[in-house]
Amino acid sequence: MAARVGADKWMFFTTSLLILAGLAMVFSASAVVAQERYHSEFAFVGRQGGWALAGVVALLALMQVDYTRYNSPRFIYAALCVTTVLLVLVFFFPGSHNTHRWIRFGDLFTFQPSEIAKPVLVLFLAWFLHTRLDEMRDWKNTLLRAAIMPVVFIVLIVRQPDLGTALVLLGVTAMMLVLAGMEWKYLLAGFGATLPFLAALLFMVAWRRQRMLVFLNPESDPQGAGFHINQSLIAVGTGGLTGRGYMEGMQKLFYLPEASTDFIFANIAEELGFLGAMAIVILFIVFGVRGLRTAFRSKDPFARLVAFGITTTILLQAFFNISVVLSLVPTKGIPLPLISSGGTSLFFTLASIGILLNISKKAA
Repeated sequence: MAARVGADKWMFFTTSLLILAGLAMVFSASAVVAQERYHSEFAFVGRQGGWALAGVVALLALMQVDYTRYNSPRFIYAALCVTTVLLVLVFFFPGSHNTHRWIRFGDLFTFQPSEIAKPVLVLFLAWFLHTRLDEMRDWKNTLLRAAIMPVVFIVLIVRQPDLGTALVLLGVTAMMLVLAGMEWKYLLAGFGATLPFLAALLFMVAWRRQRMLVFLNPESDPQGAGFHINQSLIAVGTGGLTGRGYMEGMQKLFYLPEASTDFIFANIAEELGFLGAMAIVILFIVFGVRGLRTAFRSKDPFARLVAFGITTTILLQAFFNISVVLSLVPTKGIPLPLISSGGTSLFFTLASIGILLNISKKAA
């Protein structure tokens, strides 16, 4: 058995810095809008602070829970059932902006089930695959069975619709299967099978097709489908090296949509400049290095897969969010982990990191 050591202090410290940076930037990006809508500049950051506190409590608690407790059919099947029910339940609640992503209890509480699907999918794949590492060539009894729950989750999330989160789950699933020993020919075959469905989702849905066309030519519709990305690029471009200064950004003043959520990195770049934006990127790189270090130092296959899955889930979301802000990929509604306003995302990200920190205690 691996010797017990303390939790990864670099990972804990980096996570703490990202939380604090997130709260500061959520306040900066949302204060004016919050004052306009709710007559309190602290409306959004206060709610985010409450979720952050709950998430830190979950992190500290799960950091003390032996990760092997999750390696049981009873836990995995219960988690899969609850998550599936929640993903179906969203369709029975009133939609918002033509989507069904949230379970709402008035204005007091909202819950986004797709956020719990991320850690649950990682735990399921780790549990299913860790005893089948020598059977990864068996596409029928191993690969096909491993893909069933990811496909169920992805289909339900695409139906909401939330293609961005679905693509994150697809990417994490593929990477965990490769880590477990799946041959590249199966990965290419899976990609080939998925491509027609992805193309249909992108080009046969009018508003997604418009986003793709605007991505190729952002100036084609600056006041319509290209408005988000053009305002984002203006914010990034005007930040320069050191930025306008904290709280001094202009694009968040009803120009940049979703300034505290999907496009918060644009606000960071405008107010803190290239240096501030790179500081956030470096924090994610440090987190990723420590998370992958934990994964590859873990001798327990289950722990290795869980640590790898949690780390790559967070890194993929960060990569997609920043890439959208910089117009490197078409616009997708993916939050920047630990930074963007969004309670469910923050809570389950911190809870997942708690599991990762517990694994780091036993990593050799």
